[in-house]
Amino acid sequence: MLRITAPRIAALLALALMVGYTFVLAPRLSRNHDQDPYAFAGSAPTAKPSWLTAALALPPPTPTPAPGTPAATPSATATPGPPPAPRFPAAGTAFTGIMTKAGPYDLGPLDEFATAVKHQPNVLEFSVGWWDRKFDRRVFDTVAERGIMPMVAWEPWDYRKEAKEDKLRGLQPEYSLAHILDGSFDDYIKAWAQGIKDLGYPVALRFAHEMNGYWYPWCEQANGNQKGQYVQAWRHVHDLFKQAGATRVAWVWSPNVDYENATTLGTLYPGDDYVDWLGLSGYYGTTGVEKYKSFDQIFGPTIAQLRGFSQKPVVITETGATDTSGLKAQWITEMFSQLSQHPDIIGVIWYESRKEVDWRVSVSPAASEAFANGVSAPRYNTSWTVHSEPTLSVPPPPPPAPAPTTDPPATPAPTTKPPARKPTPTATRPKTPTSDG
Repeated sequence: MLRITAPRIAALLALALMVGYTFVLAPRLSRNHDQDPYAFAGSAPTAKPSWLTAALALPPPTPTPAPGTPAATPSATATPGPPPAPRFPAAGTAFTGIMTKAGPYDLGPLDEFATAVKHQPNVLEFSVGWWDRKFDRRVFDTVAERGIMPMVAWEPWDYRKEAKEDKLRGLQPEYSLAHILDGSFDDYIKAWAQGIKDLGYPVALRFAHEMNGYWYPWCEQANGNQKGQYVQAWRHVHDLFKQAGATRVAWVWSPNVDYENATTLGTLYPGDDYVDWLGLSGYYGTTGVEKYKSFDQIFGPTIAQLRGFSQKPVVITETGATDTSGLKAQWITEMFSQLSQHPDIIGVIWYESRKEVDWRVSVSPAASEAFANGVSAPRYNTSWTVHSEPTLSVPPPPPPAPAPTTDPPATPAPTTKPPARKPTPTATRPKTPTSDG
C-alpha cells in the first residue's frame, strides 16, 4: 500500500494541472487567439437600434453661433420649415478626435484618453480593411451612441498579410488599383454604400490614405499601379456611393505630409467635386523626424501646397509626438498654440496608440495636462449629433498684415498760425516701401 507523502501529493497535483491545461484551458486559449480581435460576435444587425430611432425623432439642436458672434434673431417674415441641421464642427470651432488600434471593438482607450484630458473627443477614427468583405453597422453605431462621429480609414488591402520588409509592404496584387477600376470590388463597395446610407447619420470616410507614399497597395509607387489610376479609383468608389444615394459622407482625402521622393500631391487629387475634407498625417518622432519639429514645421509646408489646388477644410487625420526626449508635453502645448493661427483647420486627431513608439497621451501626466489645457479653449467647444452635417467650407485665412513703414508719424497742425517764412529748397525724401510693394 502506497503511503501518502508530500512529494506524492505534489506530483498528483502537478499531473492534474497538466491534464487540465492540455484538455480544457489550452483549447480555449487557442480558440480565443484564433478569433479576429477586430470583430463583433454574432451576425450583423441591419435595423436601427432603439437609441438611434429615439434620437432621430428629436428635433435637431439649434446651431451654435461662432465664438464672439451674437445669436441670430429670427425674422418675422421667415418662412416656417424644419430648422437647419447643425454643422460639424460649428462655425468658428474645431473638433478633436483620437485614432485607436481597436476602435469601436474596445472603447477602453477612448475612455482613458477622455479621463486624462478632461474632454470627450468628437471623432473616433479606426481602420477597416477590405479583406473582411462585409458591412457591419455596429462598427458605426457603437461610436455614434457616444455622441462621437465615426471616421473610418477604409483600406483596400489585407493588413493580416502585411510584409515585414518595408519596401514590400505595398505589394498585394489582388488589391491593385486596376482591380478597383475593373469592378472586382464593386459588390463590396455597393454593400458599404447601402449600409452607410441606411445608418441615418453622417460619417467620415478616409479612403485609401497616405497615397503619396509607397507603403500601401493603393499607392501609385507600389503594387504595379500606374500614374493616374489613384484619381480614377477614388472617383469610381465615390460615384458608386453617389449612385446608391449614400450622400451623407464626408470624403476625406488624406495624404502623408510631403517628403523627399513622395508622389506629387496635385497629381493625386480627385477634385473638389469628389472631396469634402483635406486630411494630413504627420508626426514628431517618426523616421526622418527624429529632430524636434513643431506642429507648424511638420504641417505648414504641405498645407501651403494643398492651397495651390483646393480651399477645402483641413483635418489633421493623424498626429502624435514622441516622449523620447521628454518633449511631448511641450510639443502638444505648441500644437494648440499654432492651431489657433489656422482657422482653416477644422479638426485634429491624435493617434492614441503604441506603434513605432508610444504616442499615447493618457500614459503621461505632463502630456495629459498639456492636452487638457489646450483643448479647454473655446475654439474646441463643439459637438456632434446624429443630426449634424459636415462643415464643407471655411473662410480663407486672413491676409498677413502689411509691414510697418519707417516714416515718422505726422506732426499735428499747430493751433496758432506761425508767421510766414521764405521757403528754402530741400531734398525730397523717398517713401519707404512696404511689404505690399
